[in-house]
Amino acid sequence: MGGDFAPRNVIIGALEALRETGSRFEIIFVGPESTVRKELQSAAGVGLAYQVVDASQVIEMSDAATTAFKGKRDSSISVGVTLHKEGKADAFVSAGHSGAVMSASTLILGRIKGISRPTIGTFFPSEHGVCLLLDAGVNVDCRPQHLYEFALMGSVYTNELFNIERPTVGLLNIGEEESKGNEAVKEAYKLLKQSKLNFIGNVEGRDILRGKAQVVVCDGFIGNVILKFGESVPIFFKSRISQAAQNSPVMKIAGLLMRKTLRAVFKSMDYEEYGGVPVLGVNGVSIIGHGKSTPKAIKNMILRAEEMARKNINRHIQEAISSE
Repeated sequence: MGGDFAPRNVIIGALEALRETGSRFEIIFVGPESTVRKELQSAAGVGLAYQVVDASQVIEMSDAATTAFKGKRDSSISVGVTLHKEGKADAFVSAGHSGAVMSASTLILGRIKGISRPTIGTFFPSEHGVCLLLDAGVNVDCRPQHLYEFALMGSVYTNELFNIERPTVGLLNIGEEESKGNEAVKEAYKLLKQSKLNFIGNVEGRDILRGKAQVVVCDGFIGNVILKFGESVPIFFKSRISQAAQNSPVMKIAGLLMRKTLRAVFKSMDYEEYGGVPVLGVNGVSIIGHGKSTPKAIKNMILRAEEMARKNINRHIQEAISSE
């Protein structure tokens, strides 16, 4: 029931994931059963590997995260995460209330030993592949230890999912010098410098798209500002290109000739390609998607969840903590 276009987009995307993989796994749809089954019928899901588990309540986007989680124990989020906790599902995916998903994942699944605060990240394209930025908005205020933990989890995640050996880690700051930044960032710098991570020092905002570091760490306040700004960039450029084409026949022709190139550029900046972001640091696989997730984004979220479960990312995070 999560997302602005639920349950339709969620169901269509999930069924597409099953078709694309030949029902390599099973989907458990969690929500008001009559509503879900009605949508499944119209989406022609007959013959695919899924089941429906009833959950009578829905957490709305206007609900306060913790309050909604505690007050709506029979919500699709609470029931779904509990199924994962009980071993009846190998992963949980939602495009719903991100705060409620974060609360449910932390309180029901619990934290990985040695992790004091779970985090979520977001992917940015860069000149050298993909850059993982975390935290992306969950932890607004962070202590140095939190930033170090984010770096460790982000490094393991990038290594396992993208086969990048010892990913480079950068600490987002207002300058490259070690003396720059507030006290929390300065202390985090010391922790990262002393760690076994491939820490390259401070990086600035302009270094994200340049690909100076494959993992960039910051607090959630800054991370969310960067995330929301990044989401606006493709929309802005598409609008400007369209305006230029309308005002000049030459620009219109140029735009048509470059259509494939522009499509490839914008594709690398499209959240749909990455699907969703994982809650790193909890004892399970929990993926949070964009509220405006399309069926394509839902499909990719599910495929990402399957990959995380198959590669046992949490075990690798636990091993990395133990070896530090």
